[in-house]
Amino acid sequence: MTSILLVEDDLAIAQPLRRALEREGFEVSHVIHGDAALGAPRRVDLVLLDLTLPDIDGLTVCRTLRSRDERLPIIMLTARSEETDIVVGLDAGADDYITKPFRLAELLARVRVRLRLATPRAAGPVQGVFVDPEAHRAWHDDVELDLTPKEFDVLSLLVLDAGRVVARQRLMQEVWDEHYFGSTRTLDMHISSLRKKLGDDPTNPRLITTVRGVGFRFETG
Repeated sequence: MTSILLVEDDLAIAQPLRRALEREGFEVSHVIHGDAALGAPRRVDLVLLDLTLPDIDGLTVCRTLRSRDERLPIIMLTARSEETDIVVGLDAGADDYITKPFRLAELLARVRVRLRLATPRAAGPVQGVFVDPEAHRAWHDDVELDLTPKEFDVLSLLVLDAGRVVARQRLMQEVWDEHYFGSTRTLDMHISSLRKKLGDDPTNPRLITTVRGVGFRFETG
C-alpha cells in the first residue's frame, strides 16, 4: 500500500485530509512536529509538508528529507502565497506546492501525479500490450505503437490499473492536469484513437471498455 507522511500541526486541516487520503486507499502517518517527521522510522512514498511547524521550520525539514532521498516526492502545504516564499520552498527541495485554503480534489490530483512521476514503472504485458514510461514507448504484440504524448499517458494509466476502472475525472486530472476546463470529449477522442491503433473494435472493444457514467477499464482477458 502506498504510504504518505502528513506533517501538519493544524488538526482542523490534518484530520479531514487524513480521512480523505485513507478513503483514496493510501496509508497515512500523521505527525505535527518537524522532529517527528525526520525521525519517522519507516520509509514513505510521499510527504505532505506544512512549512509552518511548532518546532523546526518546514524548510529545514524539507532540505533534510531531500538530502536523504533525491527521489522522494515532497508537496508543500503553505499559507504563504507570495512568489518569493514559493521559490524558496522549491529551492529547498520540494517538488510541488499548494496554498491554503486548498481544494481537496486538487490536492489529491497533485498527490497522484507526483506518485506517478516518482514511480515510472513498466506496465504489462496485458493482452499483449506493454508500456515503458521511462522510455516513453509502448508495444502491442511486439509491434511498437506510434502514439501522441497524451495517448501514451492515457494508455499508461489504463494499463497500470488494468482490470480496474479508471474514472474519467482522474484521467482528465492526471493527463490534462486539474486546471483543464475543456470538454471531456477530448478524452473520448483519445480513447477512440487508442482503440484504432490497438486494433480494438469500437463497437465491441475487448481491450479498452467503457464503464458508462464512470470511466474506462483496460481488460485483463
